[in-house]
Amino acid sequence: MQGRKKVAIALMLATTLAAPAAAEDKLLTETVNFAGGIAFLGAGAPGLVIAAVRDGETAIAGFGETATGSGKEPDGDTLLRIGSISKTFCGDVLSSLVAEGAVGMTDPVQAHLPPEFEVPEKGGRAVRIVDLVTQSSGLPREVPQTGGTDSDPFGGNTMEAQITGLKGDPLLFPPGTGALYSNWGHDLLGIALKGIGGKPYADLLAERVLAPRGMTRTRFNLAAGDEANAMQGHFFDGSPMPLAPTPVTIECAGGLYSTASDMLRFIAWHLDRDDTANAERRRFNHAGWLYRDGLSPVSGLDDGGEMGAMAMGWVTVLPDGPAPLMLVKSGGLQGEFSFLAIAPTRDVGVFVSMNQFSLAGWPLMVKTAIDLVADLAPR
Repeated sequence: MQGRKKVAIALMLATTLAAPAAAEDKLLTETVNFAGGIAFLGAGAPGLVIAAVRDGETAIAGFGETATGSGKEPDGDTLLRIGSISKTFCGDVLSSLVAEGAVGMTDPVQAHLPPEFEVPEKGGRAVRIVDLVTQSSGLPREVPQTGGTDSDPFGGNTMEAQITGLKGDPLLFPPGTGALYSNWGHDLLGIALKGIGGKPYADLLAERVLAPRGMTRTRFNLAAGDEANAMQGHFFDGSPMPLAPTPVTIECAGGLYSTASDMLRFIAWHLDRDDTANAERRRFNHAGWLYRDGLSPVSGLDDGGEMGAMAMGWVTVLPDGPAPLMLVKSGGLQGEFSFLAIAPTRDVGVFVSMNQFSLAGWPLMVKTAIDLVADLAPR
């Protein structure tokens, strides 16, 4: 099957590639297969999965292998490590709490953390909830830590490490004045959400996002028997990387596994403009809370196109030519790169994931998703 697919793609896809999941919209199926096939060959990863939603119709296509030599083609039910796309889930939980009035976006984060977490100020500015979710807290990218291993690289990111890291002067600029990609900021947001919601972040996520949308395969750690159906990540040199555990401390920033089918359910909720019951929550989630103009610095946020604004966990890319306004988020963890883009005003969304770190494959995969959204969006 793989040989026939490659031949078909090399011949410019004179016929539609076989899709692992059918959609009523045959044009959507063909378009997704074509885009995914080209991206797979160009990326050089062992495997790639791509999925799209347009006007409620869906299509999924998988290429290659879940791991080098596995002979198993990824599909809509293959478990994928989505890395920092988890931040959009965290923003989703936050938007639900804001819509309920349980927290204000300008609340100092200190008010919602355990007392042992002492968050410093800089330039007379306190770190607020809005600063964490819009990457404008001033915190460095990662928590200062030691103790991680190859099989457990996140083991050093403990509550104790975060508490210690906040002492002194970790802020790189006054909160709200710049935008610097920070996993640490979302680590703190996950802890604050526990204080706001009165239960662990994982429980809030399950109750407010996963269960209502039927996302039964999305989880923080693999269950017994899951490894056989999971993408194996690969390093830049092609060597396999371990399916490392997710500690509680990184759940909000980058802890989730999901599937292409579950990601379509996540996308569909964000595109559902007829869902009046959640309209306010969705507006909060998609709103531009921080605009680029006047910020200094701006770093680490332009991999899906130039950041025009920051929403709740999303990077907002403003309209450009045929491309509509998009909310995008990338993720990279343990040898897997993933990318998510939605156009809320056009009822279109695309998710794509590949199982190898690749400096050439990554921008190609992102461009594939962005171009596909533009191609599918009604003019």
